[in-house]
Order: sequence, then C-alpha cells, then structure tokens
Amino acid sequence: MPKETAFYTHGHHESVLRSHRWRTAANSAAYLIDELRPGMSVLDVGCGPGTITADLAALVAPGRVTAVDTTGEILARAAEVAAEHGLDNVEFTTADVHALDFPDDSFDVVHAHQVLQHVGDPVQALREMRRVCRPGGIVAARDSDYAAMTWYPEVPGMDTWLELYRRVARANGGEPDAGRRLLSWARQAGFTDITPTAANWCFATPESRAWWSGMWADRTVGSVYAERAVSHGHASAGELAAIAAAWHAWGAQDDAWFMVPHGEVLCRA
Repeated sequence: MPKETAFYTHGHHESVLRSHRWRTAANSAAYLIDELRPGMSVLDVGCGPGTITADLAALVAPGRVTAVDTTGEILARAAEVAAEHGLDNVEFTTADVHALDFPDDSFDVVHAHQVLQHVGDPVQALREMRRVCRPGGIVAARDSDYAAMTWYPEVPGMDTWLELYRRVARANGGEPDAGRRLLSWARQAGFTDITPTAANWCFATPESRAWWSGMWADRTVGSVYAERAVSHGHASAGELAAIAAAWHAWGAQDDAWFMVPHGEVLCRA
C-alpha cells in the first residue's frame, strides 16, 4: 500500500472502545501533564472516544482543544464525552495526520496517543505535528510496544495472539512495535530537543485482569482486527476462537499479570 496509507487495525468495535474509554490523562499522558498550562491551545490527534481529550481540555481551560480523528462517527462519541464533562472549550473535526488542515504554528501543544503505530508514515506524521506547533511548543507522542509486552503465567495460545496481532498490524501498514521507535522517528522528523521516556500499564488485580482479558478475547473474535485476520488469510475463525479462549484462561489465573510498555517523547518545536 502507499507509504502514507494504513488501515486502522482495531476499528471501533465495542471491545475496542471499551479499552479506549478507560484511558485518561493520568494513566495515558502523565508525561505531558506538567507541560500544560491554563490558556494553552492543544491539538489532540487521533482522539478516539475523547476521554483523554476531555482531561486535556480541563487542564488548559480557558484555552482550547481541537480534537481530530479520521471519522465523524468516533468524533460524535468524543463530543458526547466533552458534553458530559461540561466542557465548552473543545472542537472536533476530521483530519489526516499526514496532511493536517491547519496553518503553521497553530498550537502550543500537539498530542498523539497510540496513533503513530497505526499510520503509514509516522515520520511524516511527526513532521506535520511539528509544522502546526508553535516555536517553543511541545509535540507529545506515546505508543505501546507489542513485542515488549509480557505476561505470566505462560498460557498456551498467548504467544500465538502476539505473533498474529503483529503480523496483521504490519499487513495493515502499521508498526506495532512503535514505542521503541518514537525517538528515532522524532529525530528523523527534524526534532533536536527531545525528552524520551517510558511508562507501563499493568493489569494484575482480579478486576483489571478480568477486564483486560475479556476485552482482548472479544476483540479477537468480534472486531475489525478479527475480520482482517480472517479475510486476509492470517488466521481462521477457529484459530481466533482458540486465541480468545487462551485470553479467558489467562485471565482466570489468580496470579495472572500483564504489562504493556510504552515509549514516550516530548519534542520541543
């Protein structure tokens, strides 16, 4: 596929939005929070259902947040979240991160969470984020790293899940091991003042591992990812069902533990 074209691997199935709605600035953008000030203007790229967006908007009020994503359907959900929080300083519009429809130097902060792993040209995406960021502003990006995910105990089928997901994501034009590449991509995009960090999500309490395993089990058989895995010959429906069962088996273990590592970069424009 063309370099700047990629298919969003997860789609917006309920199981996907279940995990996206869990995200907050505290658990997904803590590395950025100390840089935010009231009155700032923020561009939130790939806002999804808008839970992080709402937190950013509250932190920079009376400043404004512009939230963008690729489809009006998900933006409508994000607008509902903003309304539920009583926020009137957020606007929503569709956009392609490879070619943002904003003038140069438009925002104090440009933020992207779990976006660059899904785009066809992450370096070009970062160049565009840099272009629309004001001199002295911040471009912030955070992405998970699938190959570095780890869990216990070793339930049969979980390794199959990881190998399959990475294969499908790459066939869709993305890079599932994006976290470790963010620093390199930022340097290629022309940034020289970069603060790279890392942070983890950990699912190990009875409640969190039941939620995480159930979400991935449902995603494995019911989402766009599942459809693409079958239609493109990466797995059969039976194989996906077996992987979903492995997720349930892992989540049922009293000592189950799962870590999702993330790379992060704060880039001064």
